Amino acid sequence: MLMRTDPFRELDRLAQLTRQLTGSGMRGTPMPLEAWRQDGEFVVEFDLPGVDPDSIDVGVERNVLTVRAERHTHRPQEAEAVADERPEGVFSRELILGDALDTGSVQAHYEDGVLTLRVPVAEEAKPHKVAVQAGGAKKEINS
Repeated sequence: MLMRTDPFRELDRLAQLTRQLTGSGMRGTPMPLEAWRQDGEFVVEFDLPGVDPDSIDVGVERNVLTVRAERHTHRPQEAEAVADERPEGVFSRELILGDALDTGSVQAHYEDGVLTLRVPVAEEAKPHKVAVQAGGAKKEINS
């Protein structure tokens, strides 16, 4: 019988083993987000339930926005864990923002486990009318 090795199955098995060894039962990203553009601003919401607001750090360098947050367990150290599916530790996400956004005016608000960031669209990037001139004499340029 011919045996075939599936490298993706091995990688999945290794990832599952790593989660078991580190005690992390999380699936997907620990900081899911939703983003949209509306009324002249870019809005991003991050789900961060159970995070102490003092542990949240938001920074912008050039056009890269970084969000870092830390979540700790509330389980007493001497208690025996029966189930442990809540991710804990330090989490971070980076978003590359377009040049059309005013990264110097980012606003952040944390409420009910949701971090909301608002980044205004830069004035020069907003749609605007261009005046059209009609008639007039052509001007020559001497070089």
